[in-house]
Amino acid sequence: MNRIISFGLILIPLFTMQSCFNPSKPNYQYFPNMYEPVGYETYADTDAFVNGIEAQLPVDGTVNRGWIPYDYLDSNEGYELAKANLKSPIEVNNDNLKQGKELYGIYCAVCHGNKGDGQGILMTREKYLGVPSYADRDITPGSIYHVLMYGKNAMGSHAGQVNAVERWQIAQHVMELRQNLIK
Repeated sequence: MNRIISFGLILIPLFTMQSCFNPSKPNYQYFPNMYEPVGYETYADTDAFVNGIEAQLPVDGTVNRGWIPYDYLDSNEGYELAKANLKSPIEVNNDNLKQGKELYGIYCAVCHGNKGDGQGILMTREKYLGVPSYADRDITPGSIYHVLMYGKNAMGSHAGQVNAVERWQIAQHVMELRQNLIK
């Protein structure tokens, strides 16, 4: 009999507590945001930024980390200025020429050819026509760097593929190819 009374005394409070439970509104949640997250619609208006859905603009005059400003404009005038004034900050040595040759083989030879004669595999297969030989162009390391930075005519920019030092190394190799073509 004691066992039945004890069991009854345990069941009555449990049923009482269960009757107060509302499944749509739990009584206790450890981290409520994990169960009921605050949802935001993509591109919805928000009060988080003063200009609506756009992110905050950086302070005037700031420069992205790791970005080095390039002072020549993407124009014919900028090309001519770079051709006349832009000088390589790295020395011409065997290591830079070797690295420049390797990078040239990856990024440039497919159009310009391994010798710089404009007879790359895309040219011979007639995918791109009119790729010039380096012997036919009046180029300088500065003009090569500028073209790698911005692109020119049908050639696109390679600034996203090669960094500043690699652009100068490629320019050194192109100048070496040009010398070999002129001889």
